[in-house]
Amino acid sequence: MIVLNKAMGMESASSNHEYFMRQAIKEAEKAADINEVPVGAVIVYDNRIIARAHNQREMLKDPTAHAEMIAITQGAEYLQNWRLTGSTIYVTLEPCVMCAGALVQSRIDKLVYGAVDKKAGACVSVMNLVQNTKLNHRLEVIPDILADECRDILKRFFLENCRIK
Repeated sequence: MIVLNKAMGMESASSNHEYFMRQAIKEAEKAADINEVPVGAVIVYDNRIIARAHNQREMLKDPTAHAEMIAITQGAEYLQNWRLTGSTIYVTLEPCVMCAGALVQSRIDKLVYGAVDKKAGACVSVMNLVQNTKLNHRLEVIPDILADECRDILKRFFLENCRIK
């Protein structure tokens, strides 16, 4: 568990966002190391990381094993509640429809993400599920935190894994 305070030099919201996004990037790198699409996520509650995860679809042979889904499960276990009210999730890639729906259902307050997903993003790009006024919960969304770094990890992974051999 990681706690930030002013003594650590993390006084501004933007530096907190960058710090926690770097933690999500570390998770994305773990995914790349095991040949998973490099997406990482951390959930922060009361300025502490309570969950950290990366994609594990290939390893678990489970289409729902996205970083966000695993982190939500860990966060619920930590809080002993399915409602993650008061939490912020940091994700290296804009969540898909499945993950965006889970974020709404889990009542997470805030989504901070890095790279935009123009093909499957469900928070801004293709649609905006997490702020849909017809749903009973909406998230605050902060996009583009360390977006270049998040995008570079994905580009590098796909370049290395999609070469014709």
